[in-house]
Amino acid sequence: MKEWHPDKFHDNHDLKVEAEEKIKAFIEAYHFLVSVAPETHEQQKEQYSEIVNSSRIIDFQYKAQTLLVNFADGSAYEYFGLPKNIYIKLVNSDAPDRFARRHIYHSFLYRKATKVMAE
Repeated sequence: MKEWHPDKFHDNHDLKVEAEEKIKAFIEAYHFLVSVAPETHEQQKEQYSEIVNSSRIIDFQYKAQTLLVNFADGSAYEYFGLPKNIYIKLVNSDAPDRFARRHIYHSFLYRKATKVMAE
């Protein structure tokens, strides 16, 4: 990050723009790592358990092995590395809430979603 700090490129506009983009990517990657860290999950464990055990699924989206679940209470969580066959079973399930509790919520890397998944 130090190597690509935009202040180092005040004489070259193109490099400064590239550096600003790289810094944004670094910061976004850092925030992602913090959001999936065990310490973060531990801090949010009670709230997460309450949501996945009592709030119903409103809808969900799947793209590139990432499942975005929107809950009735307004919260949303992303689950990473979800195989397509698990997603297909979720879609075909008579009780998606129960299926997700048993096979998704505590089996895959997750984070509280801050953005809606891009189409």
